[in-house]
This record gives sequence, structure tokens and C-alpha cells, in this order.
Amino acid sequence: MKYITTVGDKQFLVEIIDDRHVSVDGKVYEVDFESVSGQPVYSLIVDGKSHESYVAQVDDIWQVLLRGRLYPVSVEDERERRLRAAAGGGVAETGEFHLKAPMPGLVVTIPVEEGQEVKKGQVLLILESMKMQNELKSPRDGKVNRIKVRAGESVEQRQTLLSVM
Repeated sequence: MKYITTVGDKQFLVEIIDDRHVSVDGKVYEVDFESVSGQPVYSLIVDGKSHESYVAQVDDIWQVLLRGRLYPVSVEDERERRLRAAAGGGVAETGEFHLKAPMPGLVVTIPVEEGQEVKKGQVLLILESMKMQNELKSPRDGKVNRIKVRAGESVEQRQTLLSVM
């Protein structure tokens, strides 16, 4: 099965060849991908190089935390993509975006304020989890609408932290 995978603003054609091989834009990789103790933390070995990542689905977007950076990832198979294109659908760049905690953690700092204009990629909040500080960034330009947490507050996975209009 082939999938169109969007990471940030880049698209990749991903094909699952078998349980040990994946093709990304035509390049084949040997992979091993396992959940650690049934948690949303994964061990990923790509061509012999080991990585640890946190993966969680929030609505239709996957949140992938890798090397301290959070990546929004959308995945659709070829059939879904053709149907969406035929219907004229697209990803909305307007409306309210809710930043949700990709994992349980502690809010370290919130370097933005309600009403502040933000740019795509700007840090909205720093969340500490598993002894790592993770910068959660804005997926688009907008204005911070509501901040629902404070620095020093513990949050649960998928809890809404703030919103951007």
C-alpha cells in the first residue's frame, strides 16, 4: 500500500514493502519499529541507526516527537487522496487550531501571550516530559486566542494547552 505522508509542509510517497522494508520517495530502507512497553514511545531502527520517538494521534494529525522536535504528520492512502481531490477538499489554514499536549508533562514556559501574533514555526510552549524539554511550535501564522495552562502546571496527554486563530 502507498501513502502520501505530509510532514510540516513537505510531502513524501511512502510504500510499505514488507514488515522490514519501507520505500520513501523511491529509496528503500530497512526498518524495525516497535512500541516500548505498550506505551506511545517507539524504538525505530532505520538502516542500523537507532532512534526513539513518541507518536500519538490527535484528531486526524499524528504528533511525532523525535530528537526533541515535534512534527505534525498527516497520512492518507492513495485512494483517500484521490477521493478528497475529487471532492475539492483541502487542509484549512483558517479557523481555530488547538495545540494539545502530545504526552503527559510539565509546562516549563509559555513564551507567548493571548492576543499575540505568531508565525509558523514559532515556539508556543515548552513542555518537559521524560527529562526532555520539547518546543511545541505553531503550525501556521495566526494570533494566540486562549492560553489554558500556566507555567509549572502538569498536563495530561491530549489536553488542550492553547489555541491559535
